[in-house]
Amino acid sequence: MKHNLPMSRGLATRICHVLAGSGHQAFLAGGCVRDLLLHREPADYDVSTDATPEQVLALFPQAIMVGAQFGVVIVPEDDHKVEVATFRSEAGYSDGRHPDQVHFTLYPEEDVRRRDFTINGLLMRPESDEVLDYVGGQADLRAGVIRAISDPARRFAEDKLRMMRAVRFAARFGFRIEPSTFDAIRKHARTLELPLFRPDFSLAITPHSTWISTERIRDELTKLLTEGGARRGFELLDETGLLRCVLPEVSAMKGVTQPSQFHPEGDVWVHTCLMLEGLPAACSPTLAWGVLLHDAGKPPTFKPASGPVDRIRFDGHVEAGMRLAENIGRRMHFSKDEVQQIVALVANHMRFKDVTEMRLSTLKRFVRLPLFQEHLELHRLDCLASHGNMDTYQVVSRFLAETPREVVRPSALITGSDLLSMGLKPGPLFGEILQTVEDAQLDGQIATREEALNLARRRAQTARIGRQ
Repeated sequence: MKHNLPMSRGLATRICHVLAGSGHQAFLAGGCVRDLLLHREPADYDVSTDATPEQVLALFPQAIMVGAQFGVVIVPEDDHKVEVATFRSEAGYSDGRHPDQVHFTLYPEEDVRRRDFTINGLLMRPESDEVLDYVGGQADLRAGVIRAISDPARRFAEDKLRMMRAVRFAARFGFRIEPSTFDAIRKHARTLELPLFRPDFSLAITPHSTWISTERIRDELTKLLTEGGARRGFELLDETGLLRCVLPEVSAMKGVTQPSQFHPEGDVWVHTCLMLEGLPAACSPTLAWGVLLHDAGKPPTFKPASGPVDRIRFDGHVEAGMRLAENIGRRMHFSKDEVQQIVALVANHMRFKDVTEMRLSTLKRFVRLPLFQEHLELHRLDCLASHGNMDTYQVVSRFLAETPREVVRPSALITGSDLLSMGLKPGPLFGEILQTVEDAQLDGQIATREEALNLARRRAQTARIGRQ
């Protein structure tokens, strides 16, 4: 057994050792082997064995059965866990995801041949690092190729999401998709087309048993956006025909011309791809989706130049983009907080152009937006992917660096209770007075409670006179 191994690999190695000591075959399997051979740290470790789930449970009392039909057991230890799966073969995928029949087997080769891609079909003996390769996965790793195991059409019929996984792996590792695998994706891309929804996002037509859930598509797209290589990933989605099936609103950006004085880089699609290229691996999912959708409102609001002195316009594109982002977020079943943040990123991305003209109070309120660093990062990527002028970004960054938090978010000088004590009744005037007082505080015009109370009294008196 090797020493100084990461905790999760150490656990997986010990599991294999215990299984082998009881007369079973046991190997590291799938993505962890691929990543080890690529000299990457695996996110998790899986073990494949000829031991049945019952035998695994008997050897590891702390184990948890999570997929009896598929022979999957989780073995936990401290904050780590390893998935242990029995060798199996599968047949029939009438729902486009789950096998109709599962048969446990004693032969690792049978288990490997049911998997998706050759680079994920490798097994490793943990005690020696010897690799068992029944599908040519090592050669494809060396060549940088994503290749379906056996017949690509059959692999994709078994689970349609594998088409998107092929794109994601190609983007993450900088690999190319082997031609017959690529052609099969193009041929079957439309099988991933989303069902029709009503405005309230209930299904407009009866769900079909072979539709992939929008949650699985959402998760695959989020991984594509946040694992590194997002630009290449979305270009591959487009080239394979998958993009117009899973995100037609993004596909619509292609060919939508922009005014060259602001966007010398090209159309909305090119601009968005350049921004995606700037997304770092492990970035926030909401930032990534905000970048992807920040200009989604431009295709439906495109207005060509009406004459030689006019320019292309996208009047109302922010509002249209907000509606589209909310629709996509709800369709993809994002959480309420995630939808709110993605929509907020779309809603506020154009406000940066007005920063130098903002009142101090307005600027302070702007930078107090929840998760403002995501807004600022989107703006940075937006500038780099278009005109390249970073002046506004630097102004805001400097303001944040030089302005103490208590100045940006000072404690309130007065509250609604103070207005009640003045004899005011709750209503719209309440909010107006409180905002007037806070604006004056943020602008540096008042600094004490007494000054705030005097301003509130004057504002209330002005309102009374206005009603007379």
